[in-house]
Amino acid sequence: MTNRSAARSRLIDRRTVLQAAAALAAAGPALMREGHAAVRPPVVIDAQVHAYAANTPERPWHSVPNWPAHVTGDEMVAAMDKVGVDGAIYISPFSMYQYDGSYAVSVQRAHPDEFALVKPVNPDDPAVADVIADWKKTPGTVGIRIMLTQEAKREPNDPGLDRIARAAVRHDLPVNVLFWGNLDAGAALIDRHLDTRFIIDHLAIMQPRVPPAPPQPWADLPKVLELAKRPNAVIKVSGACTLSREPYPFPDIWDPLARVFDAWGFDRCLWGTDWTRAFAVVNYEQAVEPFIKTDRLSDTERAMLMGGACAKAYGWSPKKD
Repeated sequence: MTNRSAARSRLIDRRTVLQAAAALAAAGPALMREGHAAVRPPVVIDAQVHAYAANTPERPWHSVPNWPAHVTGDEMVAAMDKVGVDGAIYISPFSMYQYDGSYAVSVQRAHPDEFALVKPVNPDDPAVADVIADWKKTPGTVGIRIMLTQEAKREPNDPGLDRIARAAVRHDLPVNVLFWGNLDAGAALIDRHLDTRFIIDHLAIMQPRVPPAPPQPWADLPKVLELAKRPNAVIKVSGACTLSREPYPFPDIWDPLARVFDAWGFDRCLWGTDWTRAFAVVNYEQAVEPFIKTDRLSDTERAMLMGGACAKAYGWSPKKD
C-alpha cells in the first residue's frame, strides 16, 4: 500500500512539473520580454527639436504659437541632458523665424557637439539654389526643409520645389518635408524627384497642438504605409506621443507604430519629440521615456530607432564626452 501511494505521489509530482514546464514554455517569450530591462541606446538622437529666443523687437517672431515664451539653445541642451538625449537635429522654427536660420546658427556655434542644423527654404525665392549652396557651407548644416501642407497652397510640380529638389541633390542635402493632411501631394513630390533624398516629418500624420488627440488620430496610416515603397524617403517617428488618447506612458501608440516599423523598417524610422511644438501636449521627458522603457522594442530596434537611423539619414552624430 505504501509503495502504491509513493508511486502515485511521484506520478502527480511528475505531471505537475510537466504541466508547469509547458506553461512556462508557452509564456516564456512574454515573461522574458517583460522582465528584460531595456538597454539604453549607445547614442540617442532626437530627430526634431526647435529652440528659439524670446519674442523681442531685436528678434521678433513671425507668429506666436502656443509654445513656451522661450526655449533657448542652452535650455534645450539642459532638457536633453536631463533625460539622456545626446544630440538633436535642430530645425529652425518656421512659425517664428520663417526662412531666417541665423538664431539656429548661433545656437549650433555655442553647442557644436549637440546640434546639427536644418532650416526651411523658400520655394518662391528665385535664388533659392544659391541660398542652399550657402547653407551647405555653414558649419553644422545637415539638411533643408520645405512645407507642402494644404495651407501652403502649393502643387507638387511647383517650379520652386523643383529648384529646391535639384539643388539638394547637387549639394548632397536631404529635404525634410512636412505634408501632414496632404499625403497625396507629398507622395507625388517624392515620386517626381527620385534622385532627391526626402525625410518625411511627423509620420506624415496631422498632430494636435493641444490635447486631446482627435477621435481617429491614425486615419491616414494606410497612406503612410504605402509611402514606404519609396526608396528615396525615410520617415520621422516624431511627435508620436501627441497622437495618444490615453495618459502617459501612452500605450495606445504602439500597435499603429508597429505597422509603421514593419512597413518602413527600423533603419528608415527616425525617432524624435518635435519639442517644443508638442509642448502643450507632452513635456520633453514624457516624449522620450516611453521609447526608452517600452518592452515593444528590442534593444537593437531601440538603438536604430533612437539614433542609428537618424545618424545614417543625416550623416551626423553628436560627439559624446
